Amino acid sequence: MNLRQRRAASSKSGAVPNGTDARSPAVLCDLARRLLFAGQPTEAVNRCQHALTIDPDHAASLCLMGEICLHSGQLDQAVEWVTRAISIDPKVDYVATLGTVLQRSGRLTEALKAFEKAISIEPENAELWKNFGAILIDLNHPDHALLGLQQALKLRPRYVEAANLSGLILYRQERHAEALEFFNLSLEVEPAQADALQVRALVFLNLKRFEEALADNHQSQLFNPGDADTHNNLATTLQKLGRYADSVEWYDRAIALRPNFVLALNGRAHSLIELRRTDEALTCYARSIALDPENPEARWDMALLQMLVGNFEAGWVGREGRWKLGIMRDPRFSQPLWLGNGSIEGKTILLYADEGLGDMFQFARYIPMVASLGARVIAAVADPACSLMSRLDGVAECIPKSMGALPAFDIHCPISSLPLAFKTAVETIPSAVPYLPTPAVERIREWEGRLGAHDKFRVGLVWSGNAGHINDHNRSMPLRELTGILDLDATFVSLQKDLRDRDREVLASTAIVDLTQGLSDFDETSALVSCLDLAITVDTSVAHLAGGLGCPVWILLPYTPDYRWMLDREDSPWYPTARLFRQAESREWSGVLERMRVELGALIEDWRHRSAQM
Repeated sequence: MNLRQRRAASSKSGAVPNGTDARSPAVLCDLARRLLFAGQPTEAVNRCQHALTIDPDHAASLCLMGEICLHSGQLDQAVEWVTRAISIDPKVDYVATLGTVLQRSGRLTEALKAFEKAISIEPENAELWKNFGAILIDLNHPDHALLGLQQALKLRPRYVEAANLSGLILYRQERHAEALEFFNLSLEVEPAQADALQVRALVFLNLKRFEEALADNHQSQLFNPGDADTHNNLATTLQKLGRYADSVEWYDRAIALRPNFVLALNGRAHSLIELRRTDEALTCYARSIALDPENPEARWDMALLQMLVGNFEAGWVGREGRWKLGIMRDPRFSQPLWLGNGSIEGKTILLYADEGLGDMFQFARYIPMVASLGARVIAAVADPACSLMSRLDGVAECIPKSMGALPAFDIHCPISSLPLAFKTAVETIPSAVPYLPTPAVERIREWEGRLGAHDKFRVGLVWSGNAGHINDHNRSMPLRELTGILDLDATFVSLQKDLRDRDREVLASTAIVDLTQGLSDFDETSALVSCLDLAITVDTSVAHLAGGLGCPVWILLPYTPDYRWMLDREDSPWYPTARLFRQAESREWSGVLERMRVELGALIEDWRHRSAQM
């Protein structure tokens, strides 16, 4: 019998059993407990005090006085009463009650010791182990908490609370598959648990099992229709499924339940962008920021949206908030930050890559402009780009970021902040290409030899980017999607350095030339790209590399692209040699690839015609 059952057993009957003394402390204490359960704490106190008048050392009454104080929020008094009870009779129920009171008081270390003592008295009590684990969670010792909860489940295999706590720990540790097992157990025993359904939905969401997440969200919402978080999570799941109009409706319901719900406002704005309702999305972000001015996510997302719609002036300023997102580490140099303010003539400036490789290649165009102001430029970049960037005009010294120790410098600026430093508008983008260093003739000759005779139009292919990118599911595609163009009369060359398991077998079954083992750095990649007639790529670093080299490049974009590609245009103000192929609807590549196939066929035919005349 657990603690609750013991207490409930003593409160089932309101009558005094025959043959008992109605004035005995035990009877008065039992009556007091029934009154407390009936919602009459004042009467319960009176009965306990009566019992203690008869017997000042009646431990059960002392402990019950502690429970009554706990019930009314008088936590210090509760500790005193229960401690007195234990001094008279250190039974397990009293020690466990002390642990609960101390936990509620925030005295977690003392609470843990109380439950350790209770477990030493009654080690086969599953509830004690569960409470022990719960306190360890509060003390931020999740691994030790799991051990306690496992013991609780060993003693009581279908213990719902212990299973839920175990699942919650594993969810927070991003051990989603393991967390799912515990929530499945809990919900098998008690299906009507709104909270457990909600967390299992989040587990499914992280496992990208979106339909199952949606089912749990709906079920949780039925059990708890007034919970704003449930509505928000349901909306987020619909968003992941690409059901943006439906997600806006559920975000609206969440906001109706909690008007100042910043997270829901941000999510709603995301869906509105996908629906091309950009003005409404900007209004949503503005409201979110007004409610929480220190919210870095809303400020960042609003900046990207402003860039997407062409408001570069506000966008560059907003992008400076990226350091507060917790995604990248602010180097916090002691030297001054330069953002275009003041003369830098005669000074040494450190320009360092702070975002992805694509961002670095895109904004490398500004480095010669910095040098032209009279500064000596040190560039700190990702290791695979160091050789290439060391030859960039204006770079006096290039160091790999892995080197750690930095040479002396006077001022610094992140490479991604250079557009702000030069107050870049759409009309003033420095778009002359090539601005990236031309590959050495010898290196190009080596790659020409590997490619063989140039008797067909050469097309480089990149179909996926960094799998860890937050938007990878939108911007990347499986190689099988591209196989529809492979029957065209061209030499197709893989530029896909990181190959995913799903694409290996497909690649092996095609005639695509794969020389990627020779792509040891971006010097090599730039040389190979320079040997091609066209690069076709999703939104990856290769798109920026090819564009910066002034090579022809077709870029395949999702319906809502990254901010730099803007909306509703086939060209790019950043890259004159680029052409943009956009999805006509969200997550639909087939239409893009069909249009591209037609135009690629015409381009190949034109190349053949011109080659025949040479």
